[in-house]
Amino acid sequence: MSENKRRILQRDRNPHLFRPIELRSVTVRNRVMMSPMCQYSATDGMPEEWHHVHLCSRAVGGAGIVFTEATHVSPEGRITPHCLGIWNDDQRDAFRKTAAFIAEQGAVPAMQIGHAGRKASTSRPWEGTDSLFPSDPDGWQTIAPTEQPYADWHPPVAMDSNMIERVMADFTAAARRAYDAGFKLLEIHAAHGYLGHSFLSPLSNDRSDDYGGSLEHRARFLLETLDAVRASWPEDLPLFLRLSCTDWVDGGLTVDDIVEVTGWVRDRGDVDLIDCSSGGNDPRQQIPIHPGYQVPLAERVKRETGMRTSAVGLLHSPDMCEEIIANGRADLIVLGRALLADPYWPLHAASKLRAENLDWPIQYERSNIF
Repeated sequence: MSENKRRILQRDRNPHLFRPIELRSVTVRNRVMMSPMCQYSATDGMPEEWHHVHLCSRAVGGAGIVFTEATHVSPEGRITPHCLGIWNDDQRDAFRKTAAFIAEQGAVPAMQIGHAGRKASTSRPWEGTDSLFPSDPDGWQTIAPTEQPYADWHPPVAMDSNMIERVMADFTAAARRAYDAGFKLLEIHAAHGYLGHSFLSPLSNDRSDDYGGSLEHRARFLLETLDAVRASWPEDLPLFLRLSCTDWVDGGLTVDDIVEVTGWVRDRGDVDLIDCSSGGNDPRQQIPIHPGYQVPLAERVKRETGMRTSAVGLLHSPDMCEEIIANGRADLIVLGRALLADPYWPLHAASKLRAENLDWPIQYERSNIF
């Protein structure tokens, strides 16, 4: 039997969750992606040892893609004063050892970049997630499509054309620094009420210029962000886009809207996968939370647009994750809480599902009793 045939047979014997996927020039070893999860533990945007150990342990644990938390393109784009940034070269250089170690373990090092918009300048969750006003010692002035605040937080400044151009330049520079730091996959965060989402949703964008009004005009900021990122992110490397596929509020974004926007994104050819999340833009949201509650969003976007999608949201069971991939409902499984609780979830899942292509690190083999 030829070596190539042997590899094909081995691949087909593996559960779908542990079959590789090709994304441009990048091969991902399995369909398990670590969700970007803020740690609120940076100083001046710089990654600390906490971030290094946190990310690298999930690569050792067998994830196919290991994402940084939301890493911000400018100081005023941070969610909290303790969030990561990629707006200067010192931050770029500090990420290099982490990206290199992740790759050495066989995972794909990935960075999510974003701007928090009107949801920036807040305290950390364990400090109350309170809006920090510009007059507060750690606060700053936020920016957004309009002066409408999120909930009762301090009002943002409505962005003019110069502000929009500056943000686009920040995204371009951030993408270049992420590449220079050694990351092989990039994601733009345009969900959860942050800047890209707030332009897209009619609940937070009532502008009357070319960036407001119709869905096509509200999507302009998002599409220009894609242009800004692709200007410096190599064509042979994959780019993901995280979207909130519904606002869960009457009068807000719907899955119909996101299907239409995804069609525009698909036709441009810049994006390789839609990371399908939801909510975050309006405190009136009513979300029917249960395991797999967002899977139908990923399934519909994939089915109606032909774009690859990822599914996220309380996905803990290896059997459930296998079903989602095996039945073509999504192309990647995004794990958050599950990987916080167990960095070695992929290795445990591979044992449970009898995958043959994901091995425990040789240093840990004596523990593989599952």
